[in-house]
Amino acid sequence: MSEVFKARRITDNVYWVGAVDWSIRDFHGYLTSRGTTYNAFLVMGEKTTLIDAVKKPFGEELLARIASVVEPERIDYVVSNHAEPDHTGALPYVLERVKPEKVFASKMGAKALAEHYGLDGVTAVENGGKLDIGGLTLSFMETRMLHWPDSMFTILEEERLLFSQDAFGMHLAGLELFADEIERSVLECEGAKYYANILTPYSKLVAALLAKVKAAGLAFDVVAPDHGPIYRTPEDIEWVLGAYERWAAQRPAPRAAVVYDSMWGSTDRMARAIAEGLTASGVEAKVMALGACHRSDVATEVLESGALVVGSPTLNNNLFPTVADVMSYLKGLKFSNLVGAAFGSYGWSGESVKQVAALLDEMGVEQAAPPLAVKYVPAEADLKACRELGSKVAKALLERTG
Repeated sequence: MSEVFKARRITDNVYWVGAVDWSIRDFHGYLTSRGTTYNAFLVMGEKTTLIDAVKKPFGEELLARIASVVEPERIDYVVSNHAEPDHTGALPYVLERVKPEKVFASKMGAKALAEHYGLDGVTAVENGGKLDIGGLTLSFMETRMLHWPDSMFTILEEERLLFSQDAFGMHLAGLELFADEIERSVLECEGAKYYANILTPYSKLVAALLAKVKAAGLAFDVVAPDHGPIYRTPEDIEWVLGAYERWAAQRPAPRAAVVYDSMWGSTDRMARAIAEGLTASGVEAKVMALGACHRSDVATEVLESGALVVGSPTLNNNLFPTVADVMSYLKGLKFSNLVGAAFGSYGWSGESVKQVAALLDEMGVEQAAPPLAVKYVPAEADLKACRELGSKVAKALLERTG
């Protein structure tokens, strides 16, 4: 077993034993431009307990880090907070090597592990249940659909340490283990991107969970997610909890995402004129050409915006492919409280603009102006109409934001 990979101490009784994935760049359609980590944790009670595992290719690295603290065969218990394969892919291999006394998961987690890997005999814990590991106590809180049906929190009560699985995480590779070792601007960027692309559809559940935690009087000295850095300072914990509360509320902000693609530059010219109208009316505009912007970056911008304006040329009587892609992606993320509009150019049929408008309706986006379609190349009068469309969207947005 390699002696290169070492565990890192988090608290008196807890070690990080996860893995760093420097090379991953796609996470089911989400551009992970800074890689990621798969965090796992070793709790040193009288019953040595492993919290979560790692993606399948990193099983040996996990065991090597554990071995730098204790012989892996001395692990008594394994707790699985979330059955997604980036946290359980190596679990069958680890269980075969370690042969723990028991494996614990939520009721849905036990079912998911059986269905994914044929793991029978997983002990289902109750919501609010506790596990004595000898001098230390683990308690469990179900967080169903945050973001899988099996998801749960595990709390190490004596150290007020929250193992939060995917909640409060981010895709960010690095050997800096703690959030206070990383530039706040990087945390803000990657934290928002993670929330936008993973948790936005469950925002009402996030808000309810945060309220539940407050009502229970729970406070944490350490928050340890399964991706990205660990939060150990009051300032960082306050920041991430506050950010989640803000993102979950999806309150309209005076910002607009102008998202489009263009074949011969006409829709591009329209987009830039719309942005001029938005900006002149007091709304910050981000112009996002899909030839240069990934769908996951668009989602991140929409999370922080109050308006979504979408443009497409017509190709073969349909939306341009990149626009169809991003609209399908955004629809699935279920953003709320948005205003917007549809626009685009066409040559002889012009179906795309109506299709964009229909998709905005399906997404619940309140359209502040009728769809604007221009044949071939926009003339000066057309560009003025685009600027006016931007002004109308800005007016509708500012009425919401006060």
